[in-house]
Amino acid sequence: MIQLGNRDIVELTEFRRELHRFPEVSGQEAGTALRIASALHATEPERILTGLGGHGVAAVFEGREEGPAVLIRCELDALPIEELSRAPYRSATPGTGHLCGHDGHMAILMGVARTLGRHRPARGRAILLFQPAEEDGSGAAQVMADEAFAEITPDYAFALHNMPGMPLGRAALAAGPMNCASRGALIQLTGRTAHASMPETGLSPMAALAQLMPALTALGQGAGPAEEGFRLVTVTHARLGEAAFGIAPGEAELWATLRTTRDADMAALVGAAEALVNEAAGPLATEISYHDVFRHCENDPEATAILGRALDTAGVPWDAGSLPMRASEDFGRFADVAKSAMFLLGAGEKVPALHNPDYDFPDALIATGARVFLSALDEMLGIGEIRPV
Repeated sequence: MIQLGNRDIVELTEFRRELHRFPEVSGQEAGTALRIASALHATEPERILTGLGGHGVAAVFEGREEGPAVLIRCELDALPIEELSRAPYRSATPGTGHLCGHDGHMAILMGVARTLGRHRPARGRAILLFQPAEEDGSGAAQVMADEAFAEITPDYAFALHNMPGMPLGRAALAAGPMNCASRGALIQLTGRTAHASMPETGLSPMAALAQLMPALTALGQGAGPAEEGFRLVTVTHARLGEAAFGIAPGEAELWATLRTTRDADMAALVGAAEALVNEAAGPLATEISYHDVFRHCENDPEATAILGRALDTAGVPWDAGSLPMRASEDFGRFADVAKSAMFLLGAGEKVPALHNPDYDFPDALIATGARVFLSALDEMLGIGEIRPV
């Protein structure tokens, strides 16, 4: 029987809470990566790769015989949000917190690493990837563009995400679209300032800004991403001129997130949004740039079936839930090189939502998540019998 023991669970819980205390945002995960690499060394993988796509870390466990390369991925980064918590392990970094549960995902993968350290695969290779910069959508692309990734390119890739609002320990999984495509549009409108007593001598972007906020939002259609042609535009920030009473504004910024179920629909939404901007701007100069670009995430049927059997073996109840999700995930990029799938793991029905300032990953999911991934690895690579902890 291969499983995480009680000591494992205690130590992994402590490890998760240590990660929680020292969060780092996308692209700045150097300290987190050092903690991960140090903990991985104790599991004695055949290889540890560091600096992947920035601060990414990967551990490779080789089987004795030929077989598939199976990658399991988690995320290193936290969020630029002040944590509101009284927990003794609350964030020690002002303005930054692990409020999406990536600390828990790392603890789950470290549990898998501990097991693989004791029970090597019979065939193929297991690759445990601790990926940087998921929150801004750049990490997966940077890892895959790294020359070192060619040495560990997988045949299959799996991931999970904890999900508040679902019963604790229950999973959601389905083939097809899993997460929406999205991108942030930064719209800059430039005119000419004037004295507040003579606004007619300037060129104010006020009317254009006021027009664009409801107009862009109105581009949305469909109740949810399961509907054909679903799209959503969310205004996230707006700024007009300077904070002064004596100056009529001469410039403005508008930030909006564009979202579609599939990548193929994003171009049409971008075109419609840009047309609105150009129409509203009139004589104003305009500039539009795109940030935090996420492609849509789609679960491969074969990879999904493997995860479904793993959930059954691990004794985790599951269904399709409310998939696909509106939220975005950069895990979808791994589908370019591998049959990939991810599932959601319920964090409880009456708990704060992801990205809320008081969210905290439930430690009870560490054993559950590890058990599911170990079940999948056992089927594909032969690491022994997996039973519930």
